[in-house]
Amino acid sequence: QAQLVESGGGLVQPGGSLRLSCVVSISMYSLNEMGWYRQAPGKEREMVAVMIDGGSTNYADSVKGRFTISRDNRKNTVNLQMTSLRPEDTAVYYCHVDQLFAGSKYDYWGQGTQVTVAS
Repeated sequence: QAQLVESGGGLVQPGGSLRLSCVVSISMYSLNEMGWYRQAPGKEREMVAVMIDGGSTNYADSVKGRFTISRDNRKNTVNLQMTSLRPEDTAVYYCHVDQLFAGSKYDYWGQGTQVTVAS
């Protein structure tokens, strides 16, 4: 069973940057997919950026060119570098990983970290 702990959220002005980090309690090499999702008030949770084992990435159209997902196997972290932030990026950001084991897929979520973009 994996535990995920996010950090790095906060209040930032439009045009600013933040870096989110997610510490994963299990081996990164056992993961199939890792990524970041977000949920704004009154909206459904949406994918922001995902990385598939092997390194391929996928981004929401709204964040392409501004956000970058990365992993650090030594530190067991999944990171999201966010630049040129906009008020519409305001949301709770969740870290997600999934693991394939014995023919089943296991999904794990962090508790979320608030990102607020406002002047």
